[in-house]
Amino acid sequence: MSKKPRILVVDDEAPMRESLKDWLTEDGYEVGLAGGGEEAIALAQERSWDVILLDLKMPGMDGLETLKRLKDKEVNTEAEILIMTAYGTIDTAVQAMKEGAFDYLLKPFDPDEVEIEIQRIVSHRELVLENIVLRQKLEERPEYDEIIGKSDCMQEIYDLISRVAPTESTILITGESGTGKELIAQAIHANSPRCYMPFVAVSCGALPDSILESELFGYEKGAFTGAEHTKRGRFELADKGTLFLDEIGEITLKTQVDLLRVLQEKAFNRLGGQNVIKVDVRIIAATNRDLKKAIEEDRFRDDLYYRLNVISIHVPPLRERKEDIPLLAEAFVRKHCLNLNKEAVKIAPSAMRLLMDYDWPGNVRELENVIERALVIGEAKEILPDDLPFSRKELAPETLPKSLKIMEKAHIERILEETNWNIRGAARMLEIDRQTLYNKIKKYKIEKRG
Repeated sequence: MSKKPRILVVDDEAPMRESLKDWLTEDGYEVGLAGGGEEAIALAQERSWDVILLDLKMPGMDGLETLKRLKDKEVNTEAEILIMTAYGTIDTAVQAMKEGAFDYLLKPFDPDEVEIEIQRIVSHRELVLENIVLRQKLEERPEYDEIIGKSDCMQEIYDLISRVAPTESTILITGESGTGKELIAQAIHANSPRCYMPFVAVSCGALPDSILESELFGYEKGAFTGAEHTKRGRFELADKGTLFLDEIGEITLKTQVDLLRVLQEKAFNRLGGQNVIKVDVRIIAATNRDLKKAIEEDRFRDDLYYRLNVISIHVPPLRERKEDIPLLAEAFVRKHCLNLNKEAVKIAPSAMRLLMDYDWPGNVRELENVIERALVIGEAKEILPDDLPFSRKELAPETLPKSLKIMEKAHIERILEETNWNIRGAARMLEIDRQTLYNKIKKYKIEKRG
């Protein structure tokens, strides 16, 4: 939403209406006022609103009835509706959310709470819009957006996507880091009946367990120190759409239990909340780990594994589909020439041979990084072998740095770049724990490039 939302305030108490108008106008919003349900419906029919702040308890037509009228075919407003309610009518407010309200505000509230809720609505609507745009892109072209490849294994993946996308089945995507698992999840969503609803992604491995829990399930105001307002979790944000759980093999056993419950019951509680929240979400999970081995080592629940692995899609590493490298490399050249405002650049045959010979431990993500780097540092009209980071001969032992610290810093930098700064994955490759890796990054003042 590029401009400030247009807000309609509906409340039978004039002081409340005027106070809200003053607050919101001061923040730059365009504000309309209605003293009751009938007036609100009339104003909603006259013009479009982005947000409607609706009081629940009003004489005559109450807030719940007004909400139903605003959502029916007669009015069919596209506005998100925030219910304003007192403590004694929370149950009715929850019922209003079941009827289509975005959330509720508990009276008395302050301007900051209203602003936070409005910003959440803005973010939610932008997310929906982004997914509509993604859907339109996929409809406009025969291939699956940025998934590029003509190899037999990629053709099989395209076929799988077309067959599983229309279903409601849970999907587990496996493959090494950087192979494009999220792109496949996006393609499944965009070709499914849920395509116009949100696609919400969560990188489970990037978040500590306590934060991941609040991200997935949300929390109520006061649930813990710092919880100054109620927050919806990713499950709620993905309602009627698709939730992509990346790096699912990294979650703890406790979170696995909570996730299994949601998959079984399609319901959960926010942290600190008593109300059961029901959701309709399709789950697509992804992992670069061997979950069967994790089950044998009691690090992953077998019942959760079988819930997730209804349909399995394995994405092969780039070294097993090298015939796709020229297509991918040329696509990345076009993309980054545009981003860097450079004229079209070709890849020299000698450089392409190097690209084909390399094993690509970081897969497609590493290939894209290499191409972008070559375009930034290269000065010719084509990418040459010297523009590639692996074109140089290995350093001879006598030329290596004498300092162990310099060697360690260089090695850590290489592994971080190879894993695209996935701290958990880098720590595992280095065979150290994450805190040790964080300490070394701080010690050597290593910074992420680009």
